Amino acid sequence: MSDSEGEGVLALDSVFTEPPRPPSPEPTVTTYTREKQTDDSWTSINIRLVGSHPLWGHHLWNASRAFASYLDDHPEVYQGRSVLELGAGGALPGIVAAKNGARTVVLTDYPDAALIDNIAHNVRENIPDSERKGVHVEGYIWGHPVEPLLELLPGDSEEKAFDLIILSDLIFNHSQHEAMLKTCDLALSKYRPTEASDDQGHSSPCLLVFYTHHRPHLAHRDMEFFTKARERGWHCEEILTRKYPPMFPEDPGEEEVRATVHGWRLTRS
Repeated sequence: MSDSEGEGVLALDSVFTEPPRPPSPEPTVTTYTREKQTDDSWTSINIRLVGSHPLWGHHLWNASRAFASYLDDHPEVYQGRSVLELGAGGALPGIVAAKNGARTVVLTDYPDAALIDNIAHNVRENIPDSERKGVHVEGYIWGHPVEPLLELLPGDSEEKAFDLIILSDLIFNHSQHEAMLKTCDLALSKYRPTEASDDQGHSSPCLLVFYTHHRPHLAHRDMEFFTKARERGWHCEEILTRKYPPMFPEDPGEEEVRATVHGWRLTRS
């Protein structure tokens, strides 16, 4: 059979026929406006979010906004110290810590190029070159060895560990509670301040865990994170509640629950 009979070489798209895929949504930019009245140099932070992502990195969660404001009001938790953010998404809380004087900030999320490149973009857009040396963006999977993260800490640190670990709206990942806690246990400093250091405003190393019960019928599953943390020897205390418009107004479940951000502080017992 000859080419003249219309039997030329077939292209792949003529063999594996699929309808054209819709284009990925464009990234969006959301602005966080600083609530604290201050004469400092910054008043807002523009956070670019990926257009769509199965790991929910395309939302700036209410917990992230509440976290940013809490960190802005409590610089003693991280100024001059080392901060790790897990599952950072747009990385708003970690960027606030970096802008307000944290010595080292390591921003992590699942090692997916779209997520990591987007965090790096937000760092470039919001942190001046002169302040960027101590800010690192890394792909990281919860529960995996933390040595690659610890290697980013300054060489003169007495202990290669973080003083603050940020978990913003992560505990709805119920299957990952143990992995998150494993990472936190390995990465958080075991330093215990003396009375003298307390007087100087040096707080104990801690995890800050902010979240909303987006699925009220599974709130008890969210709270299992703290049950597991206590079993591992963490002291858990709620330190904040704030109300926001719910992220997804049409979702089922009590709106009051879906509109509330909770903040918890975990320290080693």
